[in-house]
Amino acid sequence: MGLTCSISILGLWQPEQQFDYALAQGGFEGESYLKVMDWIADKAAVTLAETGWLTVVVQDNCKIHTCELVKPHWQRWETQGLLLFFLPPYSAHLNLIEGQWHQLKAHEIAGRMFEDEYDLAKAVIQGMEVRSQFGGYALERFKFNSA
Repeated sequence: MGLTCSISILGLWQPEQQFDYALAQGGFEGESYLKVMDWIADKAAVTLAETGWLTVVVQDNCKIHTCELVKPHWQRWETQGLLLFFLPPYSAHLNLIEGQWHQLKAHEIAGRMFEDEYDLAKAVIQGMEVRSQFGGYALERFKFNSA
């Protein structure tokens, strides 16, 4: 019986400029999602202070994006310059990042077998680096439990 590897990726892509992302074994849950979004909100606060520009994050209606644990943080994020825009249900085609995920899967990790989640995560990280070089944008990965 084969091992099922599962890595989830959460990303924020600003075409031709920046791609921020985080990886989680299995999937993102409330606390891990909040940590990543707080990181993005902190970056949005810097952008707002330096340029006066707001940061808008386009999201689908995944349960983690709208759960009761997350909703109380929306107002704080707004004060930091991070606004959330929710797509209508069943509108993944409107979210441009979906094309990036497709490219990552189709070109950087397609057809490969992985021993475990660690090897899969390394391949995704390497694939993201290749995509950023190909796309000419900066890349930054959020690392859980790092100083």
